[in-house]
Amino acid sequence: MMAARANPSLLDRLPAPRGTLEAAGSMADFIWFRTGGPAEALFRPADRDDLVTFLAGCPADVPVLPVGVGSNLLVRDGGIDGVVVRLSKGFADVKIEGPTRVRAGAAAMGITVASAARDAGIAGLEFLRGIPGTVGGAVRMNAGAYGRECADILVECTVVHRDGRVETLPASALGYTYRHSELPDGAIVVEALFEGRPGDPAAIGAEMDRIAAEREASQPLRSRTGGSTFKNPDGHKAWQLIDHAGCRGLTIGGAQMSEKHCNFMLNTGGASSAELEQLGEEVRRRVKADSGVELQWEIQRIGNPQTGGRA
Repeated sequence: MMAARANPSLLDRLPAPRGTLEAAGSMADFIWFRTGGPAEALFRPADRDDLVTFLAGCPADVPVLPVGVGSNLLVRDGGIDGVVVRLSKGFADVKIEGPTRVRAGAAAMGITVASAARDAGIAGLEFLRGIPGTVGGAVRMNAGAYGRECADILVECTVVHRDGRVETLPASALGYTYRHSELPDGAIVVEALFEGRPGDPAAIGAEMDRIAAEREASQPLRSRTGGSTFKNPDGHKAWQLIDHAGCRGLTIGGAQMSEKHCNFMLNTGGASSAELEQLGEEVRRRVKADSGVELQWEIQRIGNPQTGGRA
């Protein structure tokens, strides 16, 4: 069902899907920071065929951006041009294949995949319990935690290209490095196949419980945050550099570096995306001045600044 057309000039150019297509679709409703402007068009495909048909018929000059649950994303206040694709529950199936493999839809959450692996006695995927995003986002950014990353377990992923072509890529084609992949521009991950090793469900569950307890003790999980703000530079921990530069608890407007884990940035209640980004850049400046290390953003920042808004 299509919502009221805030920008009919774009929606009139787009194919009519079986899923939902909404003009000026709110991103702040589901992005973890709860900030940012709307998507010019927000598309939730009914299934893979719906996504394929839509992309094949979408004009080539219209930008298309896939977004999961927004756990590692900052949407700028001016919103996002073009179409944002948010995969629905139809892309969240998780299935066991053989003794050590798990196939997961791109919209499945990391904890769901880890739990399915545990129940099937498949070890090696426990770290996904500590990743709050979706499979699609984990594959794209080589997400990792607790000493492991997606590159360690991915066998292959299936993507839908910008022109509607469906392709299955081996992990070796993704060019994985730390928190980075070389997935083709415009490709949307729809499924991934992971491989672990035989394990004892009780031991796997105990490791998942340990990860959950460690996250609860060290991270501000109940706050409006975006996870780790900056990547760990070679030979350093980002949080230690931030702490040494005096940025623990640093605040700009409604944005704050967490007192609990100072590589986590918080929306304390009324922050704009501009304030969050400004805070991050100020932290980068202070760390560079203090240690000479130039921090790189891990949070993905997308969209347009708000013209005439807060700086």
